[in-house]
Amino acid sequence: MRAVKLSSPGTVTFEEVPVPEPGAGEIRVKVAGAGLCHSDLHVLDMGDAWPAFGLTMGHEGAGIVDALGPNATGHKVGDPVIVNVVWSCGNCRACVEGRDNACEVTGGRDSFPTTPGLSCDGAMAEYMIVPVRQALPLGDIDPVGAGPLTDAGLTPMHAINTVKHRLTPGATAVIIGIGGLGHVGLQIVKAISAARVVAIDADEKKLEHAKQLGADFTFAPGPETASKILELTNGYGVDVVLDFVGVQPTVDTAAAVIAPEGLVRLVGLGGGAYPMNADVAAPWGVDVQRSYGGTRADLLEVLALAAAGKIHLDYQTYPLEDFQQAIDDLRAGKLVGRAILVP
Repeated sequence: MRAVKLSSPGTVTFEEVPVPEPGAGEIRVKVAGAGLCHSDLHVLDMGDAWPAFGLTMGHEGAGIVDALGPNATGHKVGDPVIVNVVWSCGNCRACVEGRDNACEVTGGRDSFPTTPGLSCDGAMAEYMIVPVRQALPLGDIDPVGAGPLTDAGLTPMHAINTVKHRLTPGATAVIIGIGGLGHVGLQIVKAISAARVVAIDADEKKLEHAKQLGADFTFAPGPETASKILELTNGYGVDVVLDFVGVQPTVDTAAAVIAPEGLVRLVGLGGGAYPMNADVAAPWGVDVQRSYGGTRADLLEVLALAAAGKIHLDYQTYPLEDFQQAIDDLRAGKLVGRAILVP
């Protein structure tokens, strides 16, 4: 079969590899579509600092069950499934408490839980092997375009669920970065709450997209952006900031507009540092949290919203062999939504 491999630091290659066979408790999925994410660019840009090479890339996958390994129950050949992005054990204290994106067995203080395409073979191939527990039924959702729901849907869903109690009528939420994750996050906030939404992006096309998705206000980043947002709240600040970029200017904007007891979620991997210390934290009571992936319950909620037509993914498809063009287009900011590689 054909597969897209991270073969060496910063190098992606297109290779012929054997079709894998499922083991005990595993299924083989014939991939219908694999999403390409800014996290993939992050891995490429890490060079030799990234610890794992030779893996098939792609942590956003969906497809059709093609074969069952021994003792693989719960699915049958022909079922459409989405592959969970967080492969947790299901049995440790964190998992039992519903915090499976912080699994004690497959992750830890210095590592994220097992994730296809990052720590085992992923979805940018014709087939992938998946533990049966990590494949969730898709129902009537098209598997070609569904893969990014496991990250571009799940990751904002988890971040939003940690701030949901503050998305009350009259609340204001700022969403920074209306790309693959941000355009879904905006839809989720509008679907589950009455909060007004401020969207920030440097790309005018993405700001127009944000308006189409229901943003109440849109701003390009700039020296006056924070003051314009504060004007909307009479200087008090906003309840929630979801930063899907994470570079220093966007983190600084989050700090400049958040209200007392406000909630900041840093989702993007841009490397920005939030300005806070033990002596001075202005305003008081701000809650800042990094966010990784999400839980099984979060993903089920995403799938329910998608099935009900309350959220959708905007995407552009590429043949699997055109992976480099998709990478180049993503890096150049040409995409609205997600790129999906189709085997």
